[in-house]
Amino acid sequence: MRESRVIALAGVFQACSLVHALANTGRADATAIESSLASLFRIDSDTAADAFGGLPGVRLGIEQLISNFDSSLGQPAISRLVIGVLRLERKLAGRTQMLRQLREGIDSIQRQVDHLGVSHASVQARLAQLYSESLSRLKPRIIVHGNPAQLADPRRVEQIRALLLAGIRAAVMWQQVGGSHWRLLLRRGEYAMLARGLLARCTLDHG
Repeated sequence: MRESRVIALAGVFQACSLVHALANTGRADATAIESSLASLFRIDSDTAADAFGGLPGVRLGIEQLISNFDSSLGQPAISRLVIGVLRLERKLAGRTQMLRQLREGIDSIQRQVDHLGVSHASVQARLAQLYSESLSRLKPRIIVHGNPAQLADPRRVEQIRALLLAGIRAAVMWQQVGGSHWRLLLRRGEYAMLARGLLARCTLDHG
């Protein structure tokens, strides 16, 4: 269960790291983007790792979690996004109608994913629209800072919103496996240690 919490939280870090990269440079790890977005369509996964297609699918998030929890190399902007996503998930938790709207919306997009793949621009546009019509209406809204040129690009904004939706999905999973605000505050060292073990397993899996 503790490993599941670390993997789910790494999923939040991964989505937020990708959002930060896209907002600032317009580029991000394509494989990690695909894994994070694909997790939206694996709602009934048996394990947290399965939601990302296996542990390597959340490697970037594990690395980001370690750097934020266990060293001075963490990026405050990513940490702020993570906190914003976790708070927004708590706002969502009590809204049954919005949860139903999100589930139905994802189910309807699934058919398009089956034909085009999760990385297709039109799929990401629909995920972004789903985010805009639901989660973006909750307060406090997540504020993404970055390069104005990137944030003025409609395609980039769609990618960012789609990934924020994936971040919320990971935050929901974090709660489902017993994650909480207090665990996050009190067990950072333990989570970093577990994450290092998971990162070593990712390396072995790839080897």
